[in-house]
This record gives sequence, C-alpha cells and structure tokens, in this order.
Amino acid sequence: MRLPARFLSLTAVTAASTLLTGCFASTGSGSGTAEGMRIRVAHMQPPRSGLSPLSDDAFKLSRWSTAETLVKLDANGDALPALATEWKQSGKTWTFTIRDGVTFHDGTDLTAQAVVNSLTEAATASPKPRILDGVELTAKADGENKVTVTTATADPLVPQRLSSPQLSILAAKAYKEKTVDPVGAGTGPFELTKVNGTSSAALDRYDDYWGGKAKAPGIDVKFVPDGTARAAALRSGEADIVEAIPVSQAAVLDQDLIAEVPMPRTNTLYLNTEKGVFKDASLRAAAREAIDAESIVKGVYEGRADVAEGLLGPALPWAADLRTSVERAKVGKADGETITIGTFTDRAELPEVAAALQQQLQKAGFKVKLDVREYANIESDALAGEFDAFLLSRATVLDSGDPAAYLYSDFASDGSFNISQLADSSVDKALKKAGEAAVGDARRKAVIEAEAAVLGTDAAIPMLHERVIQGDAAGVVDAAHDPRERELVTADTYVK
Repeated sequence: MRLPARFLSLTAVTAASTLLTGCFASTGSGSGTAEGMRIRVAHMQPPRSGLSPLSDDAFKLSRWSTAETLVKLDANGDALPALATEWKQSGKTWTFTIRDGVTFHDGTDLTAQAVVNSLTEAATASPKPRILDGVELTAKADGENKVTVTTATADPLVPQRLSSPQLSILAAKAYKEKTVDPVGAGTGPFELTKVNGTSSAALDRYDDYWGGKAKAPGIDVKFVPDGTARAAALRSGEADIVEAIPVSQAAVLDQDLIAEVPMPRTNTLYLNTEKGVFKDASLRAAAREAIDAESIVKGVYEGRADVAEGLLGPALPWAADLRTSVERAKVGKADGETITIGTFTDRAELPEVAAALQQQLQKAGFKVKLDVREYANIESDALAGEFDAFLLSRATVLDSGDPAAYLYSDFASDGSFNISQLADSSVDKALKKAGEAAVGDARRKAVIEAEAAVLGTDAAIPMLHERVIQGDAAGVVDAAHDPRERELVTADTYVK
C-alpha cells in the first residue's frame, strides 16, 4: 500500500536530502563574488525538448529571464511593452515598433528581421506552439524597427499571443540546426551558458542588458522531479529558490520560507470521448457524479486548494460572476466497466489524487486501473487517446493570459492538446466565438459560454484549482511569485 507523502519517515526525508548533496557543490555559500551570490534554483520538471522555446520548455527560459518576448502581461492580462515599445491594429494586421538598443547574448543586434525570423520559425513549426492553435500568422519586416504581423482573420488577441514565452525572440544562431538551441541566444538579463541534459543548467549575468544590469551574478539550476527532495533542498540550504513544493511537505517547512499564491491551474480529469467506456455520455456523467472533489482538497491538498466550480478558478475572479447553470447528459449506471486512468509523478499530489479517484469510481461501479509514470514518458500516450481518463494539472491562461487559447487547445476538434479527443460542433462554435470576441466584457462572456459548452459534454471534469507553493530561502530578495509561472528569477532578484 502506498503511503501519502506526509507520512514519509525521517529516513526517507534524509535520503531525499542526500540526493541533493553536491547538486550545487560548485555554487552554494562558497560561490559568492564581490558582487553577490549566484542564485541556486531547484526546478520540478526537467526539460522535455532540449529547452526549445517552441515547447513548454519556453517557460523555463522565461522564468530564468534569459529569453524575452515582444510583449509582456500585467496582473490583469493586459499587454505591456517589452521588446516592442508600441503597436497598433489595422484590420488583420498589427504593426509593432521594435525597441532600440537591444542586443542578443551573442552580441548581434535586435532588428525587425530578427523578430520576423523567430516568429516565422514558430508559425511554421510542426507542431506549432499551442498559442498559435487555429491561427495563421505571418510576419514581415517594415524597415529596421517595425514588424507587421498578419493573421488570416482579424484577431484582437495578437499582442497577448505574442507575450507567450513560446514566441520568444532569439538570435539567428539559435535556428541553425534542426532543433532550436537557446544557449547564448536570448536578450534577457541572464545569458544561458550551459545545459547538462535533463540534470542542470547555468546562466551568467548579461552586463549589456537593455533594461539594466541584474543584481545577481548568475543562476545555477538543478532539475529535481522528486518533491520531497526539492523540499529537503530548501530545508537544508542546498537551494535558494524551490519551485512547486508539494502540499505534503509545505506543512513541515518554516512557514516564513514559503509563499502560497492562487493560480490559474485546474486539476482536471479528462475523459476519452472517442473510444472506450467514456464514449458513452451517460457514463461520463456517472463518473462526474461519483467524484467528491471536496474530500480530495481536504485529504490530499490539506485545504491548500479550492474546489472547482468550473474549468476557470479564483485566479480569474470574473469567471464566477458570469457562470450560469450547465445542461448535462443523464447519468448512466456503471456496471463493472473497466477503465484506466493515467497520470504522472512530476506533480507529487497527482498520484494521491488518482488513488482517491480510483476508490470513488470503484464505489460507483467502475473497475479502475492506474497507470502512473513521469510526464515525459506518458504525454504522447495521453495525447494519442490511449487512456480512458487522464488526470492533469493544467494551466488555464499560461500561454496568452487569456483562457480562450487554453480552451481551444484542449477542446477544439483540431486542438493540439485535445486529450479528451473531443469533436463536438457546438463546442467548436462556442470556441470560435470566444476566440473572435473583442477584448473586454464581450470576450469574458463568450469565454464562459465556451466553458459551459465544454462542461456540458463531460469531456473534462474539473475538480480543484491549485495554489502554487514556492520556497524562498531566508536570504532571497525579490524572487517573483507569479501565478502564470512566467517569472521566477528577475533582474531584481538576489541573495544576501
């Protein structure tokens, strides 16, 4: 029988700490310079695509402040200048003015053509970055400092799309091979200098950064998938900043060293609508009725999460005010049907959630098998529809700051992350309306209507909204606590 992580013995915790010994041996307290200490970061997930910005690895580059985008977002999801200083729309075309005086880490200048090169690489990639799902985008240089971005249809979200870390602007050298190599190719305050596969990475301060010299001399990164080991790294002083501390470990850490932020991340059970048991809508409804999310929040997350009312949680406070009742299929009866639920170990709580779901669904009459692996070894099977159900912790505004992009990616017939294999014309229509709506109240209303269309199919059962728990050692100053997981170490972050 698997014991929850909070019941791990002291021996197990000590062993986890031992795993970290030597991880930052070349840095640590002995790595200080006259200018300060290098920042030691323990990350949850290792790179899955060689740190290519065209993959989810892009968010690591963003969190290390090494790769930057034309636009960034404020707390409300509104677009602000970054590598572009201003922009304007004319029908299907947006014109962006590129910031002067910016150099890439290889010493070359940021130009309009360099921006076009990066955007074209992203738009023609296979697969394309999720933020471009359903979007035909072309970019052309207009002189030395202007870029025109044109879409097949008028798109009010182009600036928000261009804020996605997956559309980072890199030097030409990054694209010379078949895979994109970000080493020494960004524009941020820290230059990526070394990557050791899926184990570690190093960054040095880039003194010619256009936004001013960073306060820390560099960053040393270690990838630590084991949540207990990450918590032990904070406890022992082996790391300065620790990403995604498991709920089970948070309670036994010094509470002054952890920060808890409601985030736009939903723990959702995706049901396979194309084949198997859950092709039957009534059995999907039966699964929904069997799930007791409140007991999972209390038992697994120890109250450090919010029970879901929909796919969009309290990090988007407007969603609750606009949400209305959803029409759903009649609940059928499970009669010993066997289902397999897949999930992954990288987020420490998910195997426990899967075990709780197994008990709840078996009580409702299903026979339940679990398939639990590391995410890198299970994602392709999930996307191919190899499971009856897949448990996922999913960021809902990660890419653009706008949930319409997430909804399209996950639930459109041609969405690139359609784990439920959903193909529903009414859902597609609602998603199209949301994607075309003007930014503001009209778009928010259309997004909630699209959410209702998805929920009505029971293709996805939202259970809870997570809170990010980040560990910052006592000497850390101004580490970012970002609900969107785009920022972590900034130019202002340092260790005393």
